[in-house]
Formats: sequence, C-alpha cells, structure tokens
Amino acid sequence: MRRTRSSALRYRRGLLAVLAVLGLVLGAFVSGPGAAQAAGSLPCDIYAAANTPCVAAHSTTRALFSSYNGPLYQVRRASNGGTADIGLLAQGGYANAAQQDSFCADTTCSISKVYDQTSRHNDLTPGPAGTAGMGADRGADAAELSVTAGGHKVYGIWISPGVGYRSTGRAAGVAVNGQAEGAYMVASGTHVGSACCFDYGNAESTPADTGNGHMDAVSIATTCYFAPCTGTGPWVEADLENGMFQGNNGSNTANTGNKSAFVTAVLKNNGQTTYALKGGNSQSGALTTWWNGALPTRGGYAPMHQEGGIILGTGGDNSNWNMGTFFEGVMVSGYPTDAAENAVQSNVVSVGYSGQTNVPNGPQGQITGPGGQCVDVAADDTGVNLAPVQLWNCQSYAEDQFWAHHTNGSLSTIGRCLDINGNGTANGTQVELWDCNGVGGQVWNQRSDGSLFNPQSGRCLDSPSGATANGTRLQIWDCNGSGAQKFTLH
Repeated sequence: MRRTRSSALRYRRGLLAVLAVLGLVLGAFVSGPGAAQAAGSLPCDIYAAANTPCVAAHSTTRALFSSYNGPLYQVRRASNGGTADIGLLAQGGYANAAQQDSFCADTTCSISKVYDQTSRHNDLTPGPAGTAGMGADRGADAAELSVTAGGHKVYGIWISPGVGYRSTGRAAGVAVNGQAEGAYMVASGTHVGSACCFDYGNAESTPADTGNGHMDAVSIATTCYFAPCTGTGPWVEADLENGMFQGNNGSNTANTGNKSAFVTAVLKNNGQTTYALKGGNSQSGALTTWWNGALPTRGGYAPMHQEGGIILGTGGDNSNWNMGTFFEGVMVSGYPTDAAENAVQSNVVSVGYSGQTNVPNGPQGQITGPGGQCVDVAADDTGVNLAPVQLWNCQSYAEDQFWAHHTNGSLSTIGRCLDINGNGTANGTQVELWDCNGVGGQVWNQRSDGSLFNPQSGRCLDSPSGATANGTRLQIWDCNGSGAQKFTLH
C-alpha cells in the first residue's frame, strides 16, 4: 500500500523510536555491574525514548534517570526524631549507604519518605489508616536489609505487617479513568506472604476500596486469590481491586511464579481492553510474559476506573498485613512497548543486585524490659567475655544497648552474644556476654506473650522479683507470663 507523506513521517518517527530502544538494550547488555552508567541508559531514560515517560520513580538503591542527582529517601532517627536525606554517590549512580550508617549510628532509623525522582514530586510517606480497619502505617526499619547494587552496599525497604507508604491524594500525572499506564518494581521473591497486600502502583486517591477497577498495581505474593494456581508461588500478579489477578479473569495456570532472590515484576494496562503481566530474575536473563490479553470481564475492569493514587507495600484501602521487600520501581504514562520493557530488564540485570533477601540482615534495636528499662551490658561498651547483662536506663548513645537478633536465635551486641553462664539450665542462672558460638544457651525466641524463651533450658529471661533498678542482673527462670519476663525487641 502506498504511504502518504504524513503516514511516512509517522513510520519514520516510529522506526527511530524502535531503533533508540534497541540501542538502549544493547547498551544495557554491554555494561557490567558497577560500570559507569551511560547517558540515557537508566529505566526512565529507556521509557522516555519509547514515548512512555515515567510519572513516578522510587528507589532506595539507585538513580532511575541518568540525570538524577537528588535524594533517594529520608531516614528518621528514633533517638531524637532528626531526619537526613540519603543521596547518591554520583549523578545517575547508587545510594550512599555510608551516609545512612553514619547518621543512624548507635540508634535505629526508619524510612520516613521515599522521594519521587521525576519532577512531579510524587513522594511517598507512611500511609494513613484506611477502611481495612488497620491503623496508620509506620516507616520501615532503614537498616533491616542491606544488599549490593553496582558493587556498592545499599538498603532495600523491608515491608512487615503494619509498614507501608502512600502518596497524598491523586499523584500528578498518574493514570485515571481508563488511561493507559505501565509499572515495574524490583522486589524479593523470597520475602513474601499471602496476606493483603504487597503492592506498588496505582490505587485509590484515599485509603478506601471504591470498587472494581479502581486500582492498577503490580504485586508479588503467594496469594492464590482465584484458584486454581500453579505451584506455591510467589506469583507476579495485578491488584485491580477486589482481586489479585494472574491473568484472564483471575486464574492463570500458565503463571508458574518467580522465586528468585530478586524479581522484576511488570504490569501494563491500556485501561480499556488489555493488560499484561511479566516477571523475571533481576540478576540474570529475560522477562517471562505470564499474561498478555483481555482485561477481566467480571465487571468494572473494562474500562478501568483508576484514581491515580500511589501505594507501596499495602492495598488500596491500606490493607497492610503482608510482607515483601522493595528496591526500585517506576510508573509510566502510556502503554509501554515490549522492547522498552526488555531494555529495562537488561538494565536491571546490569546493576548486579546480590545478597540475601529472605531474612533481615542489618537490624539492631534496643530490648526494653520491666519498668521500660533497657537490656544493657555492664562496663560501658567494653563487652568482654563474662560481662554481666543487666537492666539500665535506656540511652540513645549506648552501643551496648543495641542488639541484633540473628536467624539462629542469638542476640548479639558489640561483637558478642547474650549467653547463659556455663550454658546452664537451672533457675536463677545469670546471663552474660560471651563469644557467639551457637550453643543452646545463646538461643532466644520471642514469644507472643512478650517473653524471650531459651529452648535448651525451657526457661525465660527474667528480672529477679520484677526489679527495675539500674544494675539489676538478669537471669533465667521458669516461664510464668509475669511482667518480670516481658521483653520487647524494637
């Protein structure tokens, strides 16, 4: 068929856009982890070249525009409420984790804001209470999970029940009322759950369920909302409100899930007839298309009715019972091309994300006991073997009042573990510091009644007679549920 001048121009422009994206794909493949990022090679540059610009871009690990040189996130100190913006090591580069470590030294910090890297200022802060019946969200522990990106230490956002983030009202430029959009996030395929909801993307402008089709958020979870499902997940899913869709009208047995430590989860929706779901290993390989077809016909989803809010880690009505880990994500205007999404995946792989994502590997917090006193080590931060462990007034600057709870059940501070003297099991045996060695006397399990239970002895950490004075030496005693045995790990 002969082309008119106008159709030929459109064809030329389309061809140039495709070539631009292909060039970015090749650039992403040849750049290795930690290599300097070439101009135009980061996710939002890729989407912009394909005429689907980012309208929101959030990450605690790196820049998502090659030109970005602003803050990634804000941390808030528990000790005095002070805040600090955590920025980049270089323009278009990776997070300056050392800045956080310095600011949060000898205390704990929460992530109080995740900055939008676009010019629209769609920043995310802990969300308000919603109609799901849950209270307002709290900020994530800023040091809960550290991994490596581009050869640098960075922190992810560890979402636990009660943690979540939201924009205020309708976010600028985000799709509404059946407009086309796309989104991706890099999350964990090992720190997941089945409760509602670990989402990132478009949600109601207020924290309330306003009906089918009022959300368009990507999720990774073990939620089999529409049976049957294949395997045990986790699956990349679309939260379109009142349903976690794996494809078609919900169920999609072709979706076999993504279990890798780092998962690229992708959703796009033309708002009228079609949506697609993709997933991939963020450390290697390409995306797998789990669904590319019609929007649900259950009612209310075609066309969509998005409201343009943004959520991270919760559902649209602030259902915040699930868990997950978030590293980066964007939302774009328009329906992205497969070539652009492939280029983004190649860029994500080039980052070289690495590390363990299934357990918190960076938290340290105070342990408060009877009378609100802190579990403390005698002799002011020296922490030698046999140093008595006691109660003392909580002090934000006292290093030996900050404990890490490890996956083997041990509690450590200043390089040694909370230990039962002589690995004893009898009532009244005192506790102390000792080199971490994995013995039974160094295992402590937090129980629902607030006690710290030592399985080897069958007894609980105890303050004798419930004493609360400074210098009260702690011991083990028969578990009895009293206030003398209630210890809270913060």
